[in-house]
Amino acid sequence: MRIVLIGPVYPYKGGIAHYTSLLCRALRERHEVFMISYKMQYPKILFKKEQKDYSNKSFQVEDTRYWINTANPFNLAAVAHKIKKLTPDAVILQWWHPYFAPCYWILEKLLRRTKLIITCHNVFPHERFPMDRFLTKLVLRQADGYVVQSHLDEKDLLTIKADADYVVTPHPTYNAFRMKGMDREEARRILGIDSAVPMLLFFGFVREYKGLQYLLDALPEVRARFSDITLWVVGDFGDDKGRYLEQIERNHVQDSIRLVEGYVPDQEVEKYFAAADLVALPYVSATQSGIVQIAYGFEKPVVVTDVGGLPDVVRDGETGYVVPACDAHAIADAVIRFCTEGAEIDWQGNIRKQAQEFSWATMTERLERLITAVNAGDKPFQHERN
Repeated sequence: MRIVLIGPVYPYKGGIAHYTSLLCRALRERHEVFMISYKMQYPKILFKKEQKDYSNKSFQVEDTRYWINTANPFNLAAVAHKIKKLTPDAVILQWWHPYFAPCYWILEKLLRRTKLIITCHNVFPHERFPMDRFLTKLVLRQADGYVVQSHLDEKDLLTIKADADYVVTPHPTYNAFRMKGMDREEARRILGIDSAVPMLLFFGFVREYKGLQYLLDALPEVRARFSDITLWVVGDFGDDKGRYLEQIERNHVQDSIRLVEGYVPDQEVEKYFAAADLVALPYVSATQSGIVQIAYGFEKPVVVTDVGGLPDVVRDGETGYVVPACDAHAIADAVIRFCTEGAEIDWQGNIRKQAQEFSWATMTERLERLITAVNAGDKPFQHERN
């Protein structure tokens, strides 16, 4: 098939860019794929931090066309004309935030005779705001098919388009961060961590919905049993760092926490996951998370809350632990269980057993069947679930 794939890729930062790059590579193994990205993603007035990272080309996609200015309708008309000349069997859009609604709506209208597939990283944004549902409906209702990666997103999608043709398939695993192949001992030497110290990792942008506050409240209870445990919080705090520092001081856990603040370049990710024993995602709300799949790429178990699509990808007691959201005691109990009995569980083996389910090959096979079905006009399409 001839496929046009639209979304952020290198040098843009973040999980969506990593995802789109790996999806493009997977699709190119079987199809002719034209990768189209942005020459302007967010205006600086809306996103003041640096949007690009040129320091590592591991996720670079060859022959990317940086065509789209998301805020320029005249540019979008020209881009639509170029896409039509490519005569694709389908255009695949990455959707994760209503900011892109005007841009994508214009492209949809100009490409109305081309089959459009939308990959929903989340149907609605993590942090809701007025008009977000209207903007989401504006774009999603116009598509021909959808990929959703959690049952929560499936439910949300059907509130927008009850007869949607879609597949449900889990977020694939990120193996691409294993750049040097370092083991736990080497990573710990780099970070200066004793081999015997239990290491808990919280990784990624720190936002209210990610529930770091509950993990910090769980730490005193864990320390009462395992006084040497260390929590590494690695990521960008934005404007909220002060409130977390106050909580750390209030809980008297300063000696058990290491803060690595700021955006972590791709080539620096490996050492933190390779060194960790357990990765924590104490989210208050979620659809799915690339952090789980980065952890699985390093064959590390996780502790997640029972929100969104997180329980869909974690087998409790086999690949990690699933606990109630907003419950510091439950998080503490899971970490204590891991430190007490975790050595008896074959976490790596259990994670490997799920590898095919979370492979890019599985993702692309389901995407292929969806594109074939919508082009053939098959109604209704048989929804596939993980």
